[in-house]
Amino acid sequence: KTRFACASRWCLKSNDVALGAGLGAPARYLLDQMIPKAKGIPWATLLVNTLGSFILGWIILRGTSWSLLFGTGFAGAFTTWSTFAMETHNLLADRKLFSAFFNISATLVLGIGAAVMARSLAS
Repeated sequence: KTRFACASRWCLKSNDVALGAGLGAPARYLLDQMIPKAKGIPWATLLVNTLGSFILGWIILRGTSWSLLFGTGFAGAFTTWSTFAMETHNLLADRKLFSAFFNISATLVLGIGAAVMARSLAS
């Protein structure tokens, strides 16, 4: 009988990432469902990416053993570049230029701002 044992460092680290991702993706989905849909600005995606930037900024500076679980796993699955890209593309295709420009600008400014604020609070 051969039994798989997860004793290697790689396997244990992978489990942390998988567990975090298993929590982050449903959290993103639930938050997306709670935020009312609005024409124009994809508020749920903007909020998710801003919160994820804050979480990642906090975790990275702390440099704790939790970084794979909460940084790579949770924040990685919680945030969504692909949805941001598709929603922005759709805004451009629908000729909602102000909304597209606002979405791009707000995502960058709020995301970077959240990471900077988290790092300031964590230090």
